[in-house]
Amino acid sequence: MNRLMEKGFRPIDSLNDPDNGHRWSLSQKLLLGLSPRDYFRQVLRNPFNWVLFLIFAIGLPLIVYRYANGLGSVMHGSCDYPWGLFLGFGLFCMVPLSASGFLLGTAVELFGQKKFKPILNLALLNGLLGYFFAVVNLLVDLGCPWRLYYPMFVSWGTAAVLFLVGWHVATYLSVQIMEVSEAFFEWIGWPTAKKFIHAGTIGLTVAGIILSTLHQGALGTLLTYAPAKVHPLWYSQEFLWIFYLCSSVFAGLCMVIAVSTIVEKTMAWRCSRDFLDHLGSITIGLAKGATMALVTYFVIKLIGIAHDNEWSYLTTGWGSWFMLEIFLGVVLPIILFSVAIRKNSVGLVRFTAFLTIVGLIMNRLNTALISFNWNLYPEIPHPYELMITITIFTMFIAVYRFILYRLPILYSWKAAPEKVLVASPVKNRAPVFIEDSAEGAWARPSGRP
Repeated sequence: MNRLMEKGFRPIDSLNDPDNGHRWSLSQKLLLGLSPRDYFRQVLRNPFNWVLFLIFAIGLPLIVYRYANGLGSVMHGSCDYPWGLFLGFGLFCMVPLSASGFLLGTAVELFGQKKFKPILNLALLNGLLGYFFAVVNLLVDLGCPWRLYYPMFVSWGTAAVLFLVGWHVATYLSVQIMEVSEAFFEWIGWPTAKKFIHAGTIGLTVAGIILSTLHQGALGTLLTYAPAKVHPLWYSQEFLWIFYLCSSVFAGLCMVIAVSTIVEKTMAWRCSRDFLDHLGSITIGLAKGATMALVTYFVIKLIGIAHDNEWSYLTTGWGSWFMLEIFLGVVLPIILFSVAIRKNSVGLVRFTAFLTIVGLIMNRLNTALISFNWNLYPEIPHPYELMITITIFTMFIAVYRFILYRLPILYSWKAAPEKVLVASPVKNRAPVFIEDSAEGAWARPSGRP
């Protein structure tokens, strides 16, 4: 795409063709304004696309194989280890990394932190896709996707924590679809629908806060079903919910930093000048929030160990593994973020954000898989299970990129001017139309084109 941009190509970013004033068709928008031949040539020229094709060529048949032959054909699930990577990574890791939507929505819409406005849509999209593909992982694990609505409307399990998590994720996913749909309606050319959604922004944001905080904590509470199975250093009857809730705050913020870094390096052609110019200061601001959440999490973890009196486990092999996780995922990020903020180093913030994400993934895998049944035999994931998990994550990346290329997430959509009838500035004269657009407003006499 960069080569085409150097030759003068400009991707579609407005409702009408600036050369002839005609409205872009849907196919032209999907192809970014390129001819089908040019579009597919640039797709084939990108080596990253070939990596995606290779993963899909191996992984998609395996997903079909899983549905045809059952879950046992692709994983080592048993009564000792009921969860594999589909839940251990797809649900327990993807959900906290998707907390960016309610965090940035709260900061911008409720607390008036308008400096984060350029990155708000990216945070909302990250939240939406993260939750959506967490559900996809869940469906691969559970099977029978055509019965997805059963826990909602047919067979209620009100005594189960997973029932609570399922309802929260489903309703929060609906809220996020509505939040991101504002950009879709703008792109497709439905201004009335966009205004309708925009009018409910505050209500959607408040609903997002309530639902997201509830299910982030509930996901940790899910592990209280297995008090004797999870290692005591990762388990706490009273504190698990707040461990998960607090860690989702810095995870969501670091995920936005990571995604915005990738976007800036790989698709700057799709970013607006406003987005690129403010990204450095926004990144530093997000790092401040992540640091406060990390410090809070670290203190709560120490309180949890002291409350349960688990200090003796720190001198064991599991204790060394636990301290390595805390050092790499919590203590070291606190130090590096502090240095980066003090020196205003955007590059160090970005490196630390990736490190923190690795630490978060390590924590979730330790809790849900590695330390699960710590006093029994270790369980190694089946190769098919690993490949399917990689394939679903690759789908997440491909859909993410597809949307960012088209919808006004990283740039502002140049909408057509809207005519507004107002009183004439001249006394006793007919009202005039004011054509209002993002570029400004000007007046025309009523009745003239």
